[in-house]
Amino acid sequence: MAILSKGQTFASTDTVTSTKLNNLVDNAAFVSGSSGTTDDSSLEVNGSGRLQVKDSGISSAKIAASAITTAKLATATGATDGVTYAKIQHVANMRVIGNTSGSLAAPSEVSILDEDDMVSDSATAVATQQSIKAYTETYVASRYVLDTVKASTSGTSIDFTGIPSWVKRITVMLNGVSTNGTNAIIVRIGAGSFVTTGYVSTSSDAGGADNTTVGFLTTRSISASRIYTGALVISKITGNTWISHGIVGSDTSVYANSGSLALSGVLDRLSVTTTAGTNTFDAGEINISYE
Repeated sequence: MAILSKGQTFASTDTVTSTKLNNLVDNAAFVSGSSGTTDDSSLEVNGSGRLQVKDSGISSAKIAASAITTAKLATATGATDGVTYAKIQHVANMRVIGNTSGSLAAPSEVSILDEDDMVSDSATAVATQQSIKAYTETYVASRYVLDTVKASTSGTSIDFTGIPSWVKRITVMLNGVSTNGTNAIIVRIGAGSFVTTGYVSTSSDAGGADNTTVGFLTTRSISASRIYTGALVISKITGNTWISHGIVGSDTSVYANSGSLALSGVLDRLSVTTTAGTNTFDAGEINISYE
């Protein structure tokens, strides 16, 4: 196997001269091809007779572990230089590369979940934009509920039951409500049954203030000939303790009210009635919303 192509050829009877020796060295060239100097796979001889790395000639097996540092990687200035997508390991469907270990660590595949109900409840997966939108819209819709309005034209109480356990605030709305008596309109709440005592409640207008323990006051004593419109807001402050505040008025009076009550369990019902509990509703409508 010839590694070099000689720059001078000698015959058996030639005289060795300095010129011929110089030619031998100065004009020598590497022999190209797999039978010559190189394996013609990783190295080759170029047109000038010089050794060079062949295109695509260095495999990963020829590179020592940790031999390539970040200083040897080009800084990306566009979408097709630096380390490109094609040079990154293929990633499974619905995965991204990231680190969810909670500390500094090598990246790994992280799941992308497309779940409208977020049922997996994962602390390490990411959600799709579509599933976030669907879940948020469903959650918001289910967390603000306007109940079915009820006519307050008969009966001694207007009741709302089946209030969900997650509720933190209830708004009671009166629209043109009237009774056939003069007792104050109140709101009662309950857990399994309506609580009829233990409230701390006050309602006042320009004429003074009234207190009661039988419910949340929305008015003081009223006139059977007048209608009342307004709202009472009942909010959970802690545990099963609720506070109320609101404004209810007629054409002659405006009542400001507040109160509190600690239930023995989770609120699940609400009733609008009167302090006596015997006056009959004869006009208007009542509804609640909760969130």
